[in-house]
Amino acid sequence: MTRLTLTRSVAAATAATTLLLSTVLAGGALAEEGPVTLGAAVPTMAAVDVDRPTVASNDREEQRIKRLHDRLGITPTQESLWGQLAQVMRTNDDKMDVLSAERHDRALSMTAVEDLRSYGEVTEAHAAGIRAFTPAFENLYNSMSAAQKASADNVFRHVDGKKHKKAT
Repeated sequence: MTRLTLTRSVAAATAATTLLLSTVLAGGALAEEGPVTLGAAVPTMAAVDVDRPTVASNDREEQRIKRLHDRLGITPTQESLWGQLAQVMRTNDDKMDVLSAERHDRALSMTAVEDLRSYGEVTEAHAAGIRAFTPAFENLYNSMSAAQKASADNVFRHVDGKKHKKAT
């Protein structure tokens, strides 16, 4: 595919990847009924024509956070742990938005090497986001009831729209 054939923004693409991060960051567990995308690749500028992140993308991020809150059945006593996790998700989203904007601003002038370096920065930010998300989520997970844990396991078990299959 060429840069002109795709119209998704890097912010949206990386948000999907990071929000379950957050993206888990963010990815599908944060979508209303969508899958979690933990290992999905972030598109390079060579493959995506991007738009700058907008207020609407921040609204979508907040909606994903709210949906995950609802899907996990967060109780009033878990709200402080949830607040810490949500802040990690927002921080991760903000970092990805900045990197996406930088890539957008330089998309047409980057050399192949610069594009690869920029892509590396995005993937490093994604990995750092996962590392930040995991302990915050673990603290929340440890406070959950058995039913909540089963729900969380199910939410995070779905990857790329498909349920993980047991190894044979």
